[in-house]
Amino acid sequence: MARQRQEYRFRIDAFAPDTIPMARLAEYMADLSTLLGSQERVHFVRLEPGSTVLVQEIEYEAIPKVRERLMGIRDRTAPEDAIKAYSDIDRRLAEDNATGVVEASHARVLELPGRDRAQLEVFGPIAQQGTLDGVLIRVGGKDATVPVYLQEGEVIHKCNSNRETAKKLAPYLFDRMLRVHGVGKWNRDDFGNWVMERFNITDFTLLDESSLTDAVSKLRSIQTEIQAADDPVEELRRIRQGSDKVQ
Repeated sequence: MARQRQEYRFRIDAFAPDTIPMARLAEYMADLSTLLGSQERVHFVRLEPGSTVLVQEIEYEAIPKVRERLMGIRDRTAPEDAIKAYSDIDRRLAEDNATGVVEASHARVLELPGRDRAQLEVFGPIAQQGTLDGVLIRVGGKDATVPVYLQEGEVIHKCNSNRETAKKLAPYLFDRMLRVHGVGKWNRDDFGNWVMERFNITDFTLLDESSLTDAVSKLRSIQTEIQAADDPVEELRRIRQGSDKVQ
């Protein structure tokens, strides 16, 4: 017995199935396919009457992936192609004087403001001192402003630095975790998230790469020293201040 599929509806509050131009419909369908992902398990099944409603069926195995992908667009944890597809669809909606919504089981999963975007309050950009952590995966360029890329897990931080700082960073390419210091330019997106547009590195430090086991062992050693001391409170104070251990 085949497992039950789930329907996802993309509703556009402009046009009707018999008035939307075929070329425009094809553009929406292409972007929607990227937005949902799992193309081999997502199937277009019909256009519903009334406003333009594109109905897709998601195979059972892909339902969690599609749901997670759409939810990740709000906090920008979704893949870059999904976030770009969202922006492309929203831009098309604005051009068509329309808004859109993605629904599953008649519940709204993702809204696209389209024509209403201009009415949303815009914040930023703002410049702020900050830090970023990551492994150096790229440094170099022919201009005075040097591109510097750091990888933190699945996230790539695209930064810049001057030549002097880039020269100091270069020996640590693919080597170890760094913490870079500098000034970032931030904008707030449609969901209230602050998104970094660029980050100018002015300095950096090497992060301690002690393993979790080493860190736990060190903490246990400190605990043993405190318990064995004649005056545990004084011993703790000395450790905090970096003083020598009580003899």
